[in-house]
Amino acid sequence: MVFQNREGQKVPSVTFRARENGDWVDIKSDELFAGRTVAVFSLPGAFTPTCSSTHVPGYNQLAYALKENGVDEIVCLSVNDGFVMEEWSKDQKAENVRFIPDGNGEFTDGMGLLVDKADLGFGKRSWRYSMIVKDGVVDKMFIEPEEPGDPFKVSDAETMLTYINPEAKKPNSVFLFTKQGCPFCAKAKTTFREHGITYEEVLVGEDVSLLALKAATGALTVPQIFIDGKLIGGSEELEAYFA
Repeated sequence: MVFQNREGQKVPSVTFRARENGDWVDIKSDELFAGRTVAVFSLPGAFTPTCSSTHVPGYNQLAYALKENGVDEIVCLSVNDGFVMEEWSKDQKAENVRFIPDGNGEFTDGMGLLVDKADLGFGKRSWRYSMIVKDGVVDKMFIEPEEPGDPFKVSDAETMLTYINPEAKKPNSVFLFTKQGCPFCAKAKTTFREHGITYEEVLVGEDVSLLALKAATGALTVPQIFIDGKLIGGSEELEAYFA
């Protein structure tokens, strides 16, 4: 099968049946893309390894940089039903990405990227790709090479950002140990949001134990913050970092 690059063509006109905040929502592709610049990345399936560990987190992390360079919205598309995509969205905690289900595969088929993954028990799914859509027209496409398996070489967020602006500043990599109900943790997260920095959060007592926190940081208090792999410390150290 040879995938066609559809740059310069309009995207398919379909209605997505999605679940948002527990309710059914009809999302028309004509309205989703009209008058806007939208970054789309499409993948084989919700909750699958590469999609969950790398593809979605990558776009969520670079969301602010993409938006600073003209992208209005970032959309994750998959041939899954609305219930699955809604639950995957919650699981991923990717607040900067909108998850849209192409349950019947109509949009993906219209893009010429609906593939048969019956050997995996998946049925019809999307080939992995990404694109920039401007006012409903495909400006640029990054289609993964037609190789066995599930190649992931060109549809990542960094490739897209580099295409839009090769000089774009990459955001810091931020990781936080936090606890539910911790006011200092909430303040730290607000600080990062105010600076347009995406963070990854791990809840002590739920995701990891207190012993794991001490082993990783030498401390028993939260938040404990890492920036670009370096332990910054708690909320006071974070204030000093930005000062």
